[in-house]
Amino acid sequence: MSESIPGSNGPDHVEDPAEQEQAATPRTEPAGGQEPQRAPSAQPAPPRPGAPKPSALRRPKPPTSPAASVAPAAPVTPVAPVVHDAADEARAAGFGRVDDDGTVYVRENAGERSVGQYPGVSTDEALSLYVRRYLDLAAKVTLFETRLDSADLSVREIDQTLAKLSEETAEPAAVGDLDALRTRVEGLQERATERRKQLDAERAAAKDRAVEARTAIVEAAEAIAGTDPSKMQWRPAGEELRGLLDRWKDAQRHGPRIDRPTEESLWKRFSHARTAFDRERRHFFAELEQRNASAKAAKERLVAEAESLQHSTDWGATAGAYRDLMTQWKAAGRANRKDDDALWARFRAAQDAFFGARDEANAAIDAEYGENLKAKEKLLVEAEALLPVTDLASAKAALRDIQDRWEDAGKVPRGDIQRVEGRLRAVETAVRDAEDARWKRTNPETQARAEGAAAQLEDAIAGLESELAAAEASGDRRAVEQLETAIAARRSWLEQVVQAAEDSRG
Repeated sequence: MSESIPGSNGPDHVEDPAEQEQAATPRTEPAGGQEPQRAPSAQPAPPRPGAPKPSALRRPKPPTSPAASVAPAAPVTPVAPVVHDAADEARAAGFGRVDDDGTVYVRENAGERSVGQYPGVSTDEALSLYVRRYLDLAAKVTLFETRLDSADLSVREIDQTLAKLSEETAEPAAVGDLDALRTRVEGLQERATERRKQLDAERAAAKDRAVEARTAIVEAAEAIAGTDPSKMQWRPAGEELRGLLDRWKDAQRHGPRIDRPTEESLWKRFSHARTAFDRERRHFFAELEQRNASAKAAKERLVAEAESLQHSTDWGATAGAYRDLMTQWKAAGRANRKDDDALWARFRAAQDAFFGARDEANAAIDAEYGENLKAKEKLLVEAEALLPVTDLASAKAALRDIQDRWEDAGKVPRGDIQRVEGRLRAVETAVRDAEDARWKRTNPETQARAEGAAAQLEDAIAGLESELAAAEASGDRRAVEQLETAIAARRSWLEQVVQAAEDSRG
């Protein structure tokens, strides 16, 4: 599951915004899309002092004759020209002039400068070409002014576009208020600086959020890897870890970029967590496979023993053996599900075969013992009629006779043993309790103790009565009250002792 660090892609290619804007703003050329050629009969005018030679000026390429083409030209989709305001064109044209030889000049604060030559056409037409170039350039500046505050413009695009506009407005072959246009471009530098700061702050904040998101992914992976292997749910945990890896890759491809040292540090932690998880998982399943193999071998032995006992008719001993085998089965642990289910099916089939045969045998025995049950139920009616015990001697004799006949009646069905035996034991217990009670009443030792206690109480009462008479004679009322209380208490004890003695005799 471990992978090498997903490599960060290099900086994405960003097209030059100035080129984009230039491409988005098509020029409006004279008819045919090219500057007209100088008429063959026209003679070039002598160049002005300081003006560039006509040969040094950029001239439009002559149109290619269709007949000269080897293959027919591919159809060109027409592009709608940019329509400039007539007032803007007029204002821009005020900054230029056209010489007699078709040379076009622009007026700037630094002086007049030649921008090109357009011979063989009217002055307005020659000037119009270079005015349109100025207006196209001004439109690009305006577009950049509008886009400067947009969220989709990066610092790199800002710098590239500003550099391109500064280069294009330095000495453009165009007629218009170029000084004002350069001033606008210079003014954009300050706005661009503020925008760069804002974008840098946003990028730093986005980077912080990206680091937090990556850190959360790493911590989640570390939490999974740190789970106790005995409590780990391996399949869900593995799926969760794969989901975290997908989140990491998605953040790397589409999220804000973070610095390489931080990314490498976080990736090492993430990779270490995944490696630790894989190592523990392999270790766990290796041990599990070993335990499964051991459990399978133990259960195969138990199944073989169970199958060897399934036809036994030694019901009691074999039933105990199956109970022992079941205990060993539970202690053997689990094999893999497929093997465990198959082995259990064989073990259960052997058990069912034995206990089914035993149940059939017991059913036959129960049918045979049905008559014995009827006889014992009649004996129970006789035994229960002895209660409550009024004549202990006759009750004991009758119970002994019933017990003898009970043994002679034989066995009863297994399901009725506890019921009938319980009823007989209840009668036997009642007779035994009656015998114990009689013994306690007629015990000579108990009677002797009762008579001795009565004699002692009578002597004590006689002594207290003598003291009471003396106290009454002396007029000691306090002594009289105490003696009367003591005499009353001892007479009460004497009555209880006498009653107990009478009960034991009767």
